[in-house]
Amino acid sequence: MQWETVIGLEIHVQLATQSKIFSAASTAYGAEPNTQACAVDLGLPGVLPVLNQEVVRMAAMFGLAVDATVAERSIFARKNYFYPDSPKGYQISQFEKPIVEHGRLEIVLGDGERKTIGITRAHLEEDAGKSLHDEFPNFTGIDLNRAGTPLIEIVSEPEMRSAEEAVAYMKKIHSIVRYLGISDGNMQEGSFRCDANVSMRPKGQKEFGTRTETKNLNSFRFVERAINFEVARQIDVLEEGGEITQETRLYDANKDETRPMRSKEESNDYRYFPDPDLLPVVIDPEVLQQIKQTLPELPDEKIARFKNDYSLSDYDADNLAMNKDTAEYFEETVKYTGAKTKLVANWILGELSAALNQDSIEISASLVSAQMFGDLLTRIEDNTISGKIAKEVFQAMWAGEGSVDSIIESKGLKQITDSSEIEALVEQVVVNNPGQVEQYRSGKDKVFGFFVGQVMKLSKGKANPQQVNDLLKNKLK
Repeated sequence: MQWETVIGLEIHVQLATQSKIFSAASTAYGAEPNTQACAVDLGLPGVLPVLNQEVVRMAAMFGLAVDATVAERSIFARKNYFYPDSPKGYQISQFEKPIVEHGRLEIVLGDGERKTIGITRAHLEEDAGKSLHDEFPNFTGIDLNRAGTPLIEIVSEPEMRSAEEAVAYMKKIHSIVRYLGISDGNMQEGSFRCDANVSMRPKGQKEFGTRTETKNLNSFRFVERAINFEVARQIDVLEEGGEITQETRLYDANKDETRPMRSKEESNDYRYFPDPDLLPVVIDPEVLQQIKQTLPELPDEKIARFKNDYSLSDYDADNLAMNKDTAEYFEETVKYTGAKTKLVANWILGELSAALNQDSIEISASLVSAQMFGDLLTRIEDNTISGKIAKEVFQAMWAGEGSVDSIIESKGLKQITDSSEIEALVEQVVVNNPGQVEQYRSGKDKVFGFFVGQVMKLSKGKANPQQVNDLLKNKLK
């Protein structure tokens, strides 16, 4: 049987406020356990929540950025359930009247295909605390520092049909919230995490199959692997005549598999009702208009500008502009160099990205500044060094050995552009390889690369490649 995958994502984004959603307690990451949980966060008797106005502004910014409806009136509700790390016994969230509804965004897949994914809703809620299972033998510790941290939960339509689409959608949301400045998007610290709902149905069937929800995926790679595992698992169960159980599952990265956590609750299990301690959230249309005017240039707008202003391809513009810090680094480099923008794009997406990945650091912490990077590319453009030598210079810069020019000078890497010097090297290679000369002159053009390689070897990579090619062609006529 031919199966179709149906995927919907629930993305939890921690908002970048200094205090919590209903209290003045700090949201700073990394504090000692239970030092940033006040009476409100702990749900002690007699306390009342007070809404942080900043979270409303941030949620409205997101809604406007994804072409959604931002509600003039939304309501907080109590979602009742017991977890050890949720001290009140309920979570303050939004249910029937969320702050954002009916949005959409466009994703770009690896083959260039574009697809629009609907956003059902985005609602505000408070985070729970954190259970620590590895601190005390045979016991679980509870850290309530995170309790009450403001979240916006973004719920997609079930319109994704592969793990690739789900990852592209998640990356686009991640890019948008970082551009807006409403979240740092730090997945290692839990600021951006995802629950993946997956079901299968026979191709052509309109009704959805039974879904499972895989919780708390905190990397793009884990989302992809968890979805692919779950798809394969569900197909195996269905083709063996079994039934899929609606349940919540966890992804085990070490075993690369999902496993059952608990049966999946329905909304009526949570016994939602309007929170009696919180008034409805009302946003004045004029305030919403003011928020709209403060929106920064967003990823799609920057991509379009990069293609127009810098004559970049779709691929280069997409990859440079998707990450705000990468886009800023690119434009800073362009400002400091005389090199062509295509060369700048190639080096950022190539050599620089490889170095960042190798050292597991973000581009904002690059060991080579945009100005230094621009200086390096300028030396390629003005033929001071070749592209091959530039890679050696870059590695020295990355290691902190100095500026571009000082490295070129100290290592004697300046490109040879003296025609007579290169011509002497060409003559030497031709004289020493009569057999290859005969092959080339008999029509075996591929031998030409051998001669280029030999000249470059003799010059220790410093001969100007274009001059080498021109002089060799003339000599081998």
